[in-house]
Amino acid sequence: MKKLRVVQVGVGGFGGYRRERMRETGLFELVAAFDLNKDALAAAQKDDGAKPVGSFQELLEQPGIEALIISTGAKFHAEQTLAALERGLHVFVEKPLCSTPDEVRALIAAQKKTGLVVGVGHGDHSHDAVSATIQKIIADGTLGTIATFEKTTAHNGGLHIKPGDWRGDPLKNPGGMLFQCGVHALHELMFYFGPIREVFSQMRYDVHTTQTADVACCVLRFESGLIGTLNAYHVTPYRHTFNLFGTKANLYRDERFFDEGVKLALQVTRLDGSKEPHQPVAITEKSDACGNLRSFYNAVRNGGTPYPSLLDGARAVEVVFAAEESAKTGKLVKVNAL
Repeated sequence: MKKLRVVQVGVGGFGGYRRERMRETGLFELVAAFDLNKDALAAAQKDDGAKPVGSFQELLEQPGIEALIISTGAKFHAEQTLAALERGLHVFVEKPLCSTPDEVRALIAAQKKTGLVVGVGHGDHSHDAVSATIQKIIADGTLGTIATFEKTTAHNGGLHIKPGDWRGDPLKNPGGMLFQCGVHALHELMFYFGPIREVFSQMRYDVHTTQTADVACCVLRFESGLIGTLNAYHVTPYRHTFNLFGTKANLYRDERFFDEGVKLALQVTRLDGSKEPHQPVAITEKSDACGNLRSFYNAVRNGGTPYPSLLDGARAVEVVFAAEESAKTGKLVKVNAL
């Protein structure tokens, strides 16, 4: 296959992970890179042969390139994506997509006008082993009628936010952890259950010293009528859980950091009053951590829409915007349908 000639802004931190995944696919040629961190630039040159450049503008002016990979902070995503689209470049941008509803509208308008491909760095749940197993269990009726769910995403990253950090700016990090990591959860939930139509939320802003939400507790209503809760905290130890409650069984996911892996367990309803023990669920599917990049490549080369797409990323942040409005007004808020 002909490699896609790309440039990348932000090549350290998570940008380093994205470079690893591009190398793993064998589908990308990283022509040049820009980052304020000189060590990260040197690593990209050593690992990928990427020419270091001195500015974002210079990056976009590299000859013969086809796409821009954006691995910067979320406050830069909209501006950098729009600049690339204006120059006729396809874009792969990390999540969260952008920080405001106005940016969402500008991005969608620009993508429609140019017809260029925009992929978003959410997980490709169609090629994730745990997600595929959960989806199969939902679809085959093992759980019966799903009554509700509880999802929690938490870590202590908020305690590291310092004055001047964009993550402490409510205009650039709406909803705090709900924006930074909750968008992953929202994207996953919509993979299983479809569009989210309404949200009611309450948030705390007084646990840490930033002006962004330290705690977000949300009740989500889906187009199907399903309701469930999503909780996001960035001032506590790491915790990622997903519990599904059905008339025939419950399904529990407990994701641990580092060496404990991902666990799924089923708890079957027993109407005779006997104990209902947890039964481990085997994960037989295989994961492809590069699925989103492969999908982006195929959409550029062969046409079609990548997964996750610009609209997938937009739908996740639109729920965040509605949740913060709900927290501020104390009212149930409809999610903007895209």
